[in-house]
Amino acid sequence: MRKLTNPLEEINMDALKNMMTIAQDFLGHITHLGVKLIAAGVVLQILFGAAVPFLGLDVVGAITSFVGALGEKGLVGLIALAVIYWSFKK
Repeated sequence: MRKLTNPLEEINMDALKNMMTIAQDFLGHITHLGVKLIAAGVVLQILFGAAVPFLGLDVVGAITSFVGALGEKGLVGLIALAVIYWSFKK
């Protein structure tokens, strides 16, 4: 009988890497879908005006206030914008 010194020895590293890849792909697809939905909301607001009945929120206004809030923060806002950009490019 073999005594385990490390409880993680029994974990199959290939299966763990496969699970991490699946989770990463899933989150990437969800993020990509979110960006497409935001873009569709902007286009719909441009075409139909601010009162798009089935949207329920002001997408352009939310983006404008978000960018304004980042602009008010100065260097911290610029760093936050760089982190957001980096996370979407990855």
